Amino acid sequence: MTTDIAAETLKLPSLDYAALAPMLILFGVGCVGVLVEAIAPKKARFPVQLVLAVLGIAASLTAIVLAAGTEKVTAAGAVAVDGPGLFLQGSIAVLGLVALLLISERSLERGGAFVAQAAVTANSEADRDQATRGSGATEVYPLIIFSLGGMMLFAAANDLLTMFVALEVFSLPLYLLCAMARRRRLLSQEAALKYFLLGAFASAFFLFGIALVYGYAGRVDFAGIHAAVLDSPNDIALLYIGLAMVAIGLLFKAALAPFHVWTPDVYQGAPTPVTALMAACTKVAAFGGLLRVLYVAFERSQWDYRPVLGAIAVLTMLVGAVLAVTQTDIKRLLAYSSIANAGYVLVGVLAISKAGLASSLFYLVAYGFSVLAAFGIVTLVRDADGEATHLSRWAGLGRRSPLYATLFTFLLLAFAGIPLTSGFTAKFGVFAAAIEADQTWLVIAGVITSAIIAFPYLRVVVMMWLSEPGESTPAVSLPGALTAAAVTIGAAATLLLGIVPQPLLDMTENAAHFVR
Repeated sequence: MTTDIAAETLKLPSLDYAALAPMLILFGVGCVGVLVEAIAPKKARFPVQLVLAVLGIAASLTAIVLAAGTEKVTAAGAVAVDGPGLFLQGSIAVLGLVALLLISERSLERGGAFVAQAAVTANSEADRDQATRGSGATEVYPLIIFSLGGMMLFAAANDLLTMFVALEVFSLPLYLLCAMARRRRLLSQEAALKYFLLGAFASAFFLFGIALVYGYAGRVDFAGIHAAVLDSPNDIALLYIGLAMVAIGLLFKAALAPFHVWTPDVYQGAPTPVTALMAACTKVAAFGGLLRVLYVAFERSQWDYRPVLGAIAVLTMLVGAVLAVTQTDIKRLLAYSSIANAGYVLVGVLAISKAGLASSLFYLVAYGFSVLAAFGIVTLVRDADGEATHLSRWAGLGRRSPLYATLFTFLLLAFAGIPLTSGFTAKFGVFAAAIEADQTWLVIAGVITSAIIAFPYLRVVVMMWLSEPGESTPAVSLPGALTAAAVTIGAAATLLLGIVPQPLLDMTENAAHFVR
């Protein structure tokens, strides 16, 4: 009897390594990247780290493609491999690779866009400058890889504890990356501190919610919670409070109002390529986790949480649209645009249907490509002091650089949801799903706020094309091959998803089924 108990206690969980391969590859590459930082000569670190990161993401994406069509739960029920999870993981890999191109381009500059850790801890300004010139801050690569791996695990987590671990794995590297701007270091470090505090609040709410949900259901896996929602009518308040706490933790990461505080400050202070990474990939991961929690664990409670989350969606769209009008910095404008777009995605999520799930997945990908291209262009508008992000500096930019002003105009129109862009297709999809689910009030709010937020976009367009360039108008620096590739990919995807969206729509439709 004792032997049987010991054998049961020591029994290892069954692992499907093929299904887990996309995440395992990235975590393995991240560990190798740390070793490269420790043993490789300084001059060899950048090319080695770049090649290693690109090959790691490519290998992870290949594993995702090979796992297409798989539906199973593995790792003792901790990880779910299904259509939405694989689609979100693939989106994170592709968007992360495009963001990596921007980050690598800035690292190639003299001195780089990032401060090495040696420069951060140096005792004098001379020591900091020497450390910055010497190392090139190649530690950003393993940090990015670990963060992308954590995002993939977060989107596939099938219980609350695994989701919390994944939340910390992808958040901690981002805190460091936000603090590593070469210019405006104090602003960058302030952004990192604020982002860390936001993450701490999110983690605290999330953990408290896990404890309450466990007190209600006696389990933390989503299938167990789903089964307990109707089977345990007692202590229903415990369930609602626990769901509220878990949702608040997720809403912090998705930057939904009123939990968006400091998000514009973080976007403004972080290095612009890192901001692009957060705006695209973090949003995909955060909504991936929110979709799995709402659609798998708490699906039977939808009539209880939908009015509350609907009010949050309306508030998010309104806050993002109205405050975007008042901004004078292009990065803060894009930050409030990101907040408003998070509200539009939530409209699709709250349809609680296959159409709502598919449209939300499409929106995340479409927005990710557009925002990467937009921040890529922001990195090119520079003067002697670095990036010129104040809107007054963009006046007359169309005369100085018509090509990139045209591209930026096109991307702003996509954010506004103008036809023949991916933004229009994405908004049409989430609004149609919401109407089908009798959530017309959310669609009305979405249409009104879309009209409001079009004003700051058009104001930038007017400044670029109808204003005369002044002495302070910066030139657009000649992009390197990597930045040009990132901007081209983002702009081309924005156009193609507006003109021929059907292939991706079919893909999201086929992927819109969670496994329990």
